[in-house]
Amino acid sequence: MKIAITATGNSLQGPVEQRFGRAPGFIIYDTETKESKYVDNKQNLNAMQGAGIQSGRAVADQGAGAVLTGHVGPKAFATLDAAKIKVYSNVTGTIEEAIKKFEAGELEHTGSADVEGHWM
Repeated sequence: MKIAITATGNSLQGPVEQRFGRAPGFIIYDTETKESKYVDNKQNLNAMQGAGIQSGRAVADQGAGAVLTGHVGPKAFATLDAAKIKVYSNVTGTIEEAIKKFEAGELEHTGSADVEGHWM
């Protein structure tokens, strides 16, 4: 399975970005091959609106089956849910730590947005 982790940069040792829609980028990690790549999300960083929806589409286009992030708003959650992508929010620590927790089954997916839209 491919998972998308909100990231501030392209390092697995970097922190999990706490905003989904306005994350600078995503680490796409394949749990089967253990390969990862960075996908830039700059176009949504300062978007006036629609950042969560566009970020959700970008993650879906990468083939992700799950998202690990700090927080996700209602429009982003709806987009991810429609694409059948499970959302794991309130994820903290480094990206590498988040991946390990996910693979160990220590994270619980959320059933709804956990912040209002345009959360900063």
